Amino acid sequence: MANVPPERWLFLIHQIPAKPAYLRVKIWRRLQALGAVAIKNAVYALPLHEHMQEDFEWLAKEIVEGGGEAMICEARLIDGLSGEEMRAMFNAARDQDYEALAKEARVLDEVLRHDPASAARADAKIQFTKLKARAGHILGIDFFGANGRETLDGLLGGLEEIFKEDDIATACGSAPEPRGTGDLKSRTWVTRQGVHVDRIASAWLIRRFIDEAAAFKFVPGKAYVPEAGELRFDMFDAEFTHVGDRCTFEVLVLAAGLNDPALQAIAEIVHDIDLKDAKFGREQTPGIAQVISGICISRKDDLARIERGAALFDDLYEYFREKRS
Repeated sequence: MANVPPERWLFLIHQIPAKPAYLRVKIWRRLQALGAVAIKNAVYALPLHEHMQEDFEWLAKEIVEGGGEAMICEARLIDGLSGEEMRAMFNAARDQDYEALAKEARVLDEVLRHDPASAARADAKIQFTKLKARAGHILGIDFFGANGRETLDGLLGGLEEIFKEDDIATACGSAPEPRGTGDLKSRTWVTRQGVHVDRIASAWLIRRFIDEAAAFKFVPGKAYVPEAGELRFDMFDAEFTHVGDRCTFEVLVLAAGLNDPALQAIAEIVHDIDLKDAKFGREQTPGIAQVISGICISRKDDLARIERGAALFDDLYEYFREKRS
């Protein structure tokens, strides 16, 4: 196997005087805006990139001019933290950002659903524009494709559709048109690396109910260009991904015209685990969430996660079928 060059990182190590107090707050805000994560007290990291080094250099200059000390290091990790753990730290930080905006988007959606008056619509559109701009900033510092992006993209996409329609109520209730499964056979289904509940469940749904000959391909979360015959799911610009307040599994069920109460029950569980909004509140959800977490902790390979997850969802499907009969 060819040797893979080790990942390299930038570290800003700094010390800020106690006074003036505003300087500490100012530098912290600047670090957040850059997307840096704290490794230790006063040690912040960014992936190695020319423009990020420049960002750190300007920040270091500002710290020194404020009476503090700062140094920038380029390094690779040898022991302690691994590259995977570092990426997870960046993704966790961005997931928090995405979730905060997702909450605001849900509130905005509720306003539009319950108050279709033109004044409320105009005010909501201003809020939406600001929300979208903030989302664009987070996207710019989402270096490794955090999972929360799909949820937020779906919510923002749903809101955008509302503003394109004259009838808000009709737009809010829109759903993907069933397209059948005939044009979805024998495809390569592409999704982001590091699969979790929505992608694991969606892969099971695809192979069992939509495309039994499906092949799966796992790619980086950003800047992937699909090849001929490929279909993307649960990733940016995908053919099947979050729409409005629906996770990818829900979208696939609707798009394929799968009218099955057992699948609907599973969709509600996947939704609540993935979107973390407790919309359906099924009693099985916490237990399934723990099992999915166990699968992801014990298996790093994406295909292995999908295969183990398929057994879980097979059993869950039979449970809901039997329960209904």
